[in-house]
Amino acid sequence: MFGDLFSIIAPVFICAGIGFVWQKQGRPYDTDLITTLITNIGTPALVFFTLYNGDLKIADFGVMALASVLAIGGAGIVGGLILKAAGLSYRSYLPSLMFANSGNMGLPLCLLAFGEAGLALAIVFFTVSAIQQFTIGVALSSGSFSPGRLLRVPIIYAVLLAVVFMVADLKAPDVVVNTARILGGMTIPMMLITLGVSLAKLKVSSLNRSVGLSVLRLGLGVAVGWLVAQGLGFTGVERGVLILQSAMPVAVFNYLFAQRYNTEPEEVAGIVVLSTTLSFATLPALLWFVL
Repeated sequence: MFGDLFSIIAPVFICAGIGFVWQKQGRPYDTDLITTLITNIGTPALVFFTLYNGDLKIADFGVMALASVLAIGGAGIVGGLILKAAGLSYRSYLPSLMFANSGNMGLPLCLLAFGEAGLALAIVFFTVSAIQQFTIGVALSSGSFSPGRLLRVPIIYAVLLAVVFMVADLKAPDVVVNTARILGGMTIPMMLITLGVSLAKLKVSSLNRSVGLSVLRLGLGVAVGWLVAQGLGFTGVERGVLILQSAMPVAVFNYLFAQRYNTEPEEVAGIVVLSTTLSFATLPALLWFVL
């Protein structure tokens, strides 16, 4: 079992570590360019290829999407109540409790732990999270809600295209599938390297509060993921992916939105760093639990 856990965790550490060391050495890394490539090209290609090429049925897609909504929503409700009791700002901290790093960390972990079937389910969770983060998450940070933002989330179009092929049982041209496979192949390693670069740049502010909210994010994620999995009768890969994705640390995008809308970005940066550090430390136990 130790060997299995090491083979899952080590690649994630190594890829993120490359980015961390790269940044600490002062080497050039255009984060904006890489993030744009991943968001607009790599991730949509990976989403389309994985959903199209996998054995995921449309019914399984729908159930996993529902489970993702329930898990993220549950984290938001419980997190909101805790923030209210603690007298902390919803705008500043609720997105960090709701939206986990289901992309940079969640996708590679689910792929390594559960194979292509796990990656397909993890992509469903990631897609739901991304849609909610770019609508509800932005609304929380900015104080205004705009459904039109959905039109600017590229992975939605990749999902819709894949669903059309799944429902109609159509065969995509080889050139489309091969191009999607090549472009999608850059996504996971570049996500992890960019995560490492981001962690090297961010600083911890207000240590006690950051530690408390980081522990809350991880613990709350495990709890809601397990409860939703139990409620929907998930077993095996479905159960493991849902819990694993729900239990990821705070997504870096929460910091970017906090910085853009000036909702205590230094505090959010600290939560991103500490929750990710704690997550690395607790990953062996988490993986043992879901496996």
